[in-house]
Amino acid sequence: MAIELKNVTKIVGIDTHIHATSIKLEEGRFNILLGTTLSGKTTLLRLMAGLEKPSKGEIWFKGANVTGVAVQKRKVAMVYQQFINYPNFNVYENIASPLKVVRMRAEEIERRVHKVAALLQIEPLLKRMPSELSGGQQQRTALARALVKESDLVLLDEPLANLDYKLREELREELPRLFRDSGATVVYATTEPAEALLLGGYTATLHQGRISQYGATSSVYRIPRDLVSARVFSDPPLNTASITKRGEKFHYNDSVSWRAKGKYAALADGDYTIGFRPHHITLAPGNKESISVAGKVVVTEISGSESVVHMRVGSDTWVSLSHGIHPFKRGEGVALFLQTDHCFYFDENEKLI
Repeated sequence: MAIELKNVTKIVGIDTHIHATSIKLEEGRFNILLGTTLSGKTTLLRLMAGLEKPSKGEIWFKGANVTGVAVQKRKVAMVYQQFINYPNFNVYENIASPLKVVRMRAEEIERRVHKVAALLQIEPLLKRMPSELSGGQQQRTALARALVKESDLVLLDEPLANLDYKLREELREELPRLFRDSGATVVYATTEPAEALLLGGYTATLHQGRISQYGATSSVYRIPRDLVSARVFSDPPLNTASITKRGEKFHYNDSVSWRAKGKYAALADGDYTIGFRPHHITLAPGNKESISVAGKVVVTEISGSESVVHMRVGSDTWVSLSHGIHPFKRGEGVALFLQTDHCFYFDENEKLI
C-alpha cells in the first residue's frame, strides 16, 4: 500500500474543505484527482504531502502512520502549475538542488541529473538560467526536479495548466511513460475530463470536498456511480432531464417518449432522472435508438470543425456537440436527436440504476 487516507477531514475556520474521506491509492499507479476549481484537489494533495495536517483522521504511507510527520521527512515530491525554479540557479543546479540538500555524492547527483534531463529532453539546456527558458522548458525543469528525487510519492497539481496546447499534448503522452518504470505512486490533479481520459490510470471524481467515485479512469467515465460523478466527468457539461416511466415507455415533457428496453423495462412506474453527454444529442441521428427532440437555440459556439449549441428544450437548457459548422441564430428552432441508449438513468437518490 503506497498511501491511504482514513476518514480524513480538513476544516478551516467554519468551512469544511475536505469532508470525511477514505481512499487507498495503490503503489505504482497513476492516480488522477478530477474536479472543478475549489473542489478540494489541492487541499488533498497538500494533506498527502504533509504540507497541511488533517483536522481529523489519519494518513498512512507505505504501511506507516505519517499524519504528524513533517514534509521534509517524507520521500515525496510536488509540482505545481506555476513554474517554481530558483532564478539564480542554472537548470542543472535547479534539478540537483534536492539531492544536494541530503548531501548525496557528487557522482550520483551527476548520474541522476543527466538521466532525468535526457528523459525530459532538456539535457542541452542544463547550463541555461530559468530566465532564458520558455514556459514549457521551465515546467520540464520543475518536473525533472521532482523526478530526480526518485520519490515514492509524486504529487502533480495541474502541472500542465499554464502550457501551450502543443506542449500539453506532448507531456500528457509522456508523463505516464516517465513514471511507469519509476515505481512511484503519482497523484495528478486536473479540472479537465479530457485530460483524465488521455492520462488513463485511475481517477477519483471530487466535488465540494468529497470523493464521489474512484476506479479505473475509463470505467468511472463509462459507468458513473451517481449523478455527481457523471457531472464531474463531463465537459461540456452533462445534460439532465426529469422523466417518467409509465408502462413500457419513458416520457419527457409529455411530448417525447421512447420504449424502455433491457433492464429498464422492469423498472417500476415513477419519476427518474436521465443524464447524457453533449455528443449524444446531435443535429443528425446518431443510431437507430435516436429520438427527435425540438429545441430553440440560445447561443452557438463554433470551434474548428465542431459546433456547440446551447438550446432550450421545454423548461431545460441542454448543450449539443455536433460535427460540422452550424451557425444557428438565437431563437432559431432546431431538431435534435437524442441517443437514448447512451443515457444514464438515475433513481430518486441520484444513484445510477
